[in-house]
Formats: sequence, structure tokens, C-alpha cells
Amino acid sequence: MEAQAEIHYITSQVDLSGNLLAEKDYYTEFSYPLDVDLQPLVKDLAVGNVPAVKPINTFNYTYLKLCADKCANNPKLLLVVKSALTHFEQRQAIRETWGDEMQFSTIEIRRVFLLGTGFDPEIQRKVDEEDEMFNDIVQADFVDDYHNNTLKTMSGFKWAVEHCSPVQFVAFSDDDMYVSTKNLLRFVRNPSTYPEEEEQLPRIVQGIEHRERSLKQEIVLATQGEELEEFNQASNLNGNLKLYAGYVFHSPPQRHQPSKWFVSLEEYPYHLWPPYVTAGAYVVSREALLDLYYASFYTKYFRFDDIFLALVALKVNIEPVHCSDFYFWKKGYSLFGYQNVIASHGYGDPDELRSVWNEQKLAGYA
Repeated sequence: MEAQAEIHYITSQVDLSGNLLAEKDYYTEFSYPLDVDLQPLVKDLAVGNVPAVKPINTFNYTYLKLCADKCANNPKLLLVVKSALTHFEQRQAIRETWGDEMQFSTIEIRRVFLLGTGFDPEIQRKVDEEDEMFNDIVQADFVDDYHNNTLKTMSGFKWAVEHCSPVQFVAFSDDDMYVSTKNLLRFVRNPSTYPEEEEQLPRIVQGIEHRERSLKQEIVLATQGEELEEFNQASNLNGNLKLYAGYVFHSPPQRHQPSKWFVSLEEYPYHLWPPYVTAGAYVVSREALLDLYYASFYTKYFRFDDIFLALVALKVNIEPVHCSDFYFWKKGYSLFGYQNVIASHGYGDPDELRSVWNEQKLAGYA
């Protein structure tokens, strides 16, 4: 959801019975179903016990494509990409760039694409062939549509919990994002200091972008030793921290009815959303993944996936971590300008993604 781009100016509405509704103060009145102590319920679900309170959401998907053995080698990082059924070229570009499972010799990485279903048998036939070739499609039996983004997101959470339990970190992304997997690993190693700890490039490469091409090899040589040490450290990533991180927003719901993101007061009565991480790209640790997944069973369903996760995180006491290097817009490109970029929106063109990522990889930034 990119609701922050809209205008917010309606603070009261009339319900179906003609009663006047007004926005409630998020800070003083907030409550969101179910109003129960989630911690013991989440713990019971995590260990397979029957919880004392029956869940209100179950997310009982049937997985048409499961990739059941994808995480057999205990990966450190799982890349989960929400993709549209027909985006075959985007998926291939991601496989060849930031989704390459073999891009680092010291870090075990796995990649899956999340899909729903459609109504065109020919498209499904092509998806079947794609999965047979690459074994990276996780497809569940809900209609692949914008309004089902929360279902798609939770299908990824459910799959990661049930079929990739050893993983330490899971990064979720849309299929129109540029991602630097190297910078993502730098970030999760120490979120509180990113990116300052790595800004150690030789002074000769600072502020001289007109010499980019001639300096590429120099940059690679200068950072090879640093990169090797970096990923030796990264192999000891700690997924026991409850990390839920990306670009965090504090914004109001959109009450302007023509808006794509219009939300009525009956649907959500408060004047602010909980702090939410934009859905284009974000990362969760294993402990946060488990808490968010099981707490979602007891959180009233919401159609915007980033808001739903924000509500779940609030109810289970996980505070989202903000990092401005997750760009929910398309950051203007330059070689050194992308040095610390973790993710950037706006890369739906497969050829542009390949070009930018390959240049960043050669420079040692991806």
C-alpha cells in the first residue's frame, strides 16, 4: 500500500444506518480484535498445542506448487518474491540477478516466487513448465489479484514457517524491485549501525562518478578482502532477534473515497495507522516470522497486507525497524549512489534490472 501519496481530509462519515461516525484517537482509544493476550496463544500454536482461544483466521490454503525440499540445506536467507502470474520475464531477471541462489559461496540462500491462481489455462501451463524448470514457484489456491495481497503475503509466511523452518531471515519483495542481497545481509548483521560501518571505500572513488567505468575494477580489488570477511561474519547471522524491518511509515488512513486506498471509518475508525513497513521490500528474522504468523490467527483480517502486518506486529509487541535504504519509490540511479541501497522500487523492466544489478555487482555493492 502506498497510501501516504494520497490526501487525507475527511474525519467523519455516516454509517449505513445514518449514524455519524468520527475518527477515534489512535493514541488513547486503540483496540483491534481479538482483544486477548496473544503471547500464550502464539506459544501454544508454535509448539503444536491446542490454544485456549480458537483462531479467527486460519489461512487454510491448498498449495498447488509447494517446493517442499527448497530449504533442505538449512539456508541462512530466504528470498520470497510476490509475483503476478504473467510476470515470467520479471521472474527470470530476478533469478539471474539478486535472486541468484549461488551468488555467495559462504551464504546459503534460497528463493521462491509466490503466486495465486488465474483463469487462463495457457498461462497456468506456462507456469507449470516454469516451475518444472526452476523449482521455485509456491502457488496457492486464491485468485491472484491486488485485493488478495494479504492472502498472498500470508501464504508466504505460512510456507516459510512450515517448509523453511531452519531459515534465519526471510526477505519479502515485490517482483518490480531492485535488491542488493549483499546490502541486505550487511543490514541484518547489525541493523542499528547500517550503513555507517561499511562506508570505508577508498577515498579515490568518492565524488568522481564521471570516472565510473575506469574505476570499476579498482573498486572490486579494493573491496574483495573486506567482502570475504563480511560474509564470513554474516554466516553467523542471529535469527533469534525479533527483527521486522524496512521503510516504516506513520500516516493516516485515506478517507477520500476515489482513492485506491480508501478506508471507511467502519472498517478502521482510528486517525492513524500503526507504524507500518511498506510492502515492496522488507525483512523479518525467524523469531519475528513465527510471532507474526501465529499472531495473525488472532488479528482481524485487513485487505492491505502492510497494514495487516502492522496490526499483527502491534498486537504481539514487535516494533518495526526503520531503514531509509529500503526505497518504496524508484531512487535515481548512479553507480556510487546505490552503494548502500538495499531495495528500490520501480524495476519492472527486466533489462533495466539486469543492467543496474550487474553494474552494482561489478562495483562490489550487490
